[in-house]
Amino acid sequence: MSAQWLGKAIGAVLGFAVGGPFGLLLGGLAGHQFDQGAQTRLARGRGSAQTQQLFFEVTFEVMGHLAKVDGRVTEEEIRIARRIMHSMRLSPEQVHVAIDRFSAGKKGGYPLDSRLAALEAKIGRRGDLVRAFVEIQLQAAIGGGDIGQAKRQRLWEVARRFGVGRVQLAQLEAMIRAQMNQSPGAPGAQIDLDAAYGALGVASNASDQEVKTAYRRLMNQHHPDKLVSKGLPESMVEIAAGKTHEVLAAYERIKTHRGFK
Repeated sequence: MSAQWLGKAIGAVLGFAVGGPFGLLLGGLAGHQFDQGAQTRLARGRGSAQTQQLFFEVTFEVMGHLAKVDGRVTEEEIRIARRIMHSMRLSPEQVHVAIDRFSAGKKGGYPLDSRLAALEAKIGRRGDLVRAFVEIQLQAAIGGGDIGQAKRQRLWEVARRFGVGRVQLAQLEAMIRAQMNQSPGAPGAQIDLDAAYGALGVASNASDQEVKTAYRRLMNQHHPDKLVSKGLPESMVEIAAGKTHEVLAAYERIKTHRGFK
């Protein structure tokens, strides 16, 4: 994978996972900035090119593996995979790599455990990267149609490898479904109330205090300065900032609806 476009690809992957089309744009811009200063950043040892390349490759490998886990890859699963690639505005070379890795994941005998172990060794249990990886897999699985028992079980095995429990996985799935089901509105249109609750990961009947607690927790988790202090790759800083904006917008929508301060 060429270092000239590596940051853009990884930034797009992570941006799409964290914030959909808006996150994709931020991710691409942040990735471009990464590419421009790649040598300096690589010297810092955080967000290394090797880690980013492995993240990119395993992302599409596991996507292909999950698509094939129930016996066959459907046209809808192929469509959603290509849509994700297209949404990332990958170059022809990037698309070739993504398709190659997707195809590798589909093959019988794909070494899922060893590939996940390799990725885990690079990113550990860093919540930002783990969450991005799991969210991408959920987006592809949900977009590919009904999630059958075999695929859901394998999703759980993948998530568990990175310390994501069943409750957290269910919450992530609910938030992603809420985002995917939200119809895109005109610029400046008010956020759909159901999507706002989904973005915060709380039910519509949650108490005001529960809403506030969820908001503060998410803002704390995605605060760029705090994440950087923990070793967040520089290519993800703008993505983290975009996520805080998304959380804030959802919280303001709920506040306005409920009338609390």
